[in-house]
Amino acid sequence: MTRPTVLLADDEDTLRENLALVLKDEGFDVIACRDGTEALRMLKSRSVDAIITDLRMPGLTGMELIAHAAELAPDAGIIVITAFGEVETAVEAMKRGAKDYMCKPIIFDEVIFRLKRLLVQDDLVRQNKQLREQIRETHAGSMIVGPSRSMKSVMLTIDKVASNNANVLICGESGTGKEVIARAIHDSGPRSEGPFTAVNCGGLAEALVESELFGYRRGAFTGAHADRVGYFEAANGGTLFLDEIGNMPLRAQATVLRAIEERAITPVGDNRSKTVDIRIIAATNRDLETSIRAGEFREDLFFRINVIQIAVPPLRDRPEDVPTLVGHFVDKYNQALNCHCPGFSPDAVAALAGQRWRGNVRELENVVERALIFADGACVDLDQISFAVTIAGFSDTTSADLRVATRGFERQHILNTLDRYGGNKADTARSLGIGLSSLYRKMEELAIEKENTGESDDL
Repeated sequence: MTRPTVLLADDEDTLRENLALVLKDEGFDVIACRDGTEALRMLKSRSVDAIITDLRMPGLTGMELIAHAAELAPDAGIIVITAFGEVETAVEAMKRGAKDYMCKPIIFDEVIFRLKRLLVQDDLVRQNKQLREQIRETHAGSMIVGPSRSMKSVMLTIDKVASNNANVLICGESGTGKEVIARAIHDSGPRSEGPFTAVNCGGLAEALVESELFGYRRGAFTGAHADRVGYFEAANGGTLFLDEIGNMPLRAQATVLRAIEERAITPVGDNRSKTVDIRIIAATNRDLETSIRAGEFREDLFFRINVIQIAVPPLRDRPEDVPTLVGHFVDKYNQALNCHCPGFSPDAVAALAGQRWRGNVRELENVVERALIFADGACVDLDQISFAVTIAGFSDTTSADLRVATRGFERQHILNTLDRYGGNKADTARSLGIGLSSLYRKMEELAIEKENTGESDDL
């Protein structure tokens, strides 16, 4: 096991030498320095886990050493030693990055206790940071990867809004990845260290909305045996994700509007309000403007949550994203299921790109997961995804020769792409991932007439 390394800087020879011996006996590697200048020189050449420094030293002071440590050893915990009566100076050092302080005369056992506690805390912080990164990698791109222009626009919007505190409304069909986008905004912004609290608004019983969202006090109603924190308070310091807000009961919308505007809540059974520091991200698969006209959604709440709107396109409108998504899910489930599938064949990927995907990316993910389970480590071909694919020109129950079916799909897919780009062959070829000459050759092989594709020449 690696011994933690401690940089010790103090100009009192007796204190420095005795403390260094005690630290070594406790299992630490110690770099003992007689002043701040020597400590800085060692800090530039050695990696350390913790720093113990006196604040008053000739030459470079402890406060200056802390400033350099912020750049040279940002993960090292710092304990400062100060003279009795100079607590204000120690507090200033903690504002600049120190984690703890001790007044002279110091007790060695106390130094050991505080140092070990500091290292444990720093280790937990590192573990939490690594865990958050793993979670972000798991979520990142799981439904928002892809080269399509529309998804690049979504990613650009995420980058722009992540750093501010504006309310965001994410619109899109079920399965398009609205919560993934909300998490990406949260994880990319200054609130990433805070909680991300998601609540399904459609799943809230009308009679319990206030107690679920704002919490309650013990004895507020029958069955309230203890205080309970609501979703708003649980999200304090982070992000509150109001999923499917279009399904929120109408009576509850006024209460939620007031809480969002005032950034304050009153738990049920309490007469005191609580301020909450939260960012609101809402999502819906409904057309809220239609709901407003129907009297099912409050217009003032819509305006409050719709400061920035992100519209997530359905997967059927961006088939060029399917190959990237398939590759992403193959990697994900190879790891999750301990599979060794090399991927999907070009015919299989092309067939998946041509589907309507009523369940959007979530449905595609399920198809990839199922295919990998039965692939036994082999490449997934077209016949192995027949349970999910409808080839153009054939119904699910129609038996067709595989080559004929593939040819039929390929022809229809090229026609659909040409139509999407207004007959522009260059844009179509780029979207299909082939050269322009290859597109013309395919069109000739598949009997696609130029006059049926809009523009005839478009370089």
